[in-house]
Amino acid sequence: MTTTLESITTDNALPSSTAVVIIGGGIIGVTAALTLAERNIPVVLLEKGHIAGEQSSRNLGWIRKTSRHLHDVPMALAADRLWAQMPERIGRSVGYQQAGIMFLAKTEQQMAIHEDWLKSVASLSLDSTLLSPKDIRDRVPGGQGNWAGAIFTASDGRAEPAIATTALANAAIAKGAKIIQHCAVRALSTAAGKVCGVITEQGEIRCDQVLLAAGAWSRRFLGNQGISLPTLPLICSVLRTQPMKGPTDIAVGAPNFSFRKHQDGGFVITQRGKLDAPLSLDHLLLGYRYLSQLRHQASFLRISLGRYFLNDLTMSRRWGSNASPFEQHRTTNPPVNAQLNQDALNNLRQAWPAFEQATIAESWAGLIDVTPDSNPVIDHIQSLPGLTIATGFSGHGFGTGPAAGQLAADLVSNTQPIIDPTPYRFNRL
Repeated sequence: MTTTLESITTDNALPSSTAVVIIGGGIIGVTAALTLAERNIPVVLLEKGHIAGEQSSRNLGWIRKTSRHLHDVPMALAADRLWAQMPERIGRSVGYQQAGIMFLAKTEQQMAIHEDWLKSVASLSLDSTLLSPKDIRDRVPGGQGNWAGAIFTASDGRAEPAIATTALANAAIAKGAKIIQHCAVRALSTAAGKVCGVITEQGEIRCDQVLLAAGAWSRRFLGNQGISLPTLPLICSVLRTQPMKGPTDIAVGAPNFSFRKHQDGGFVITQRGKLDAPLSLDHLLLGYRYLSQLRHQASFLRISLGRYFLNDLTMSRRWGSNASPFEQHRTTNPPVNAQLNQDALNNLRQAWPAFEQATIAESWAGLIDVTPDSNPVIDHIQSLPGLTIATGFSGHGFGTGPAAGQLAADLVSNTQPIIDPTPYRFNRL
């Protein structure tokens, strides 16, 4: 994980009861805990490892509306408002800046995709605009790329994953939430067909509602409860440079690289055209549901059969109230693909020679849980009253995290939802 991830001191004492238990200490679960605490609803968040130890600190930090599905943009708009209010809400900055995001097109075909997206969201009156090659040179000077054009959204931005979730967690604790790290939830307790608590490695907590926000672990947890959530893994490798003089504060995504300014003056870079796709047993069980995605995105995936498959195969899929896989695997820490990182840096240097001076400060990788339509599930589980899930964010949960976490809290507390939750219903899958 990134070496800049802030740590947090939390409680160790497990309460006997509460109103809501949240499983998972990423940005979704933590934001939900903060929201519930602000509403004076007793809440306990349980994290098997440490806060933001997985994808919530390993992502790129982009906060965007650009290229989202029409029905997903309202979530991003709501998140923009909440990110902007964050310093006042939690008492500190999390590095949020609306510096803009630009997606470059190398070919007319790629440019047509941006044009089609802009037409699809015309009813929302976004500030997205198409750029000419000259516009690109003006906004990001010093480039040598031969671009067909770009799409640019000035109100898109970024924040710092290494500090955001921890800062939110500290604010939640200050407002009354109880957060416990290194405490895995093994299973749900039920009575009369409803959730009545959770069984943890430290004992049982009685509660009225449970919110599962466990990211890539959600499928395995739900499977043990007899509920099938379709998600498959992808791995993204990332690097951060030492502080350097770069061409722009705008975050830029090209077909084979992306970069954005880091708060320390370096840049966060990834190979945007390639992701590692390690095969697992779930590919045999669910692969047919992803055929449409595979047809359009096969060239972006580095499919492999190796250690990930074996590790996944030996990990339990069914267990009782005894030791669970979550105690054996506190933090998912996939290996970095150094070649992809180097390819990204080489590609970036060809397009913007200023990055010839870049030296790598650190690199890391994160596991992304992807649903068949690349949109999350934020919904009650009708077959098990008292259980709500917020998971499957498919690589874009950080940007929408404040709104997604609040929507989950709204559903749990039966409050008017921040946005229409219909696009995120479980039964669509």
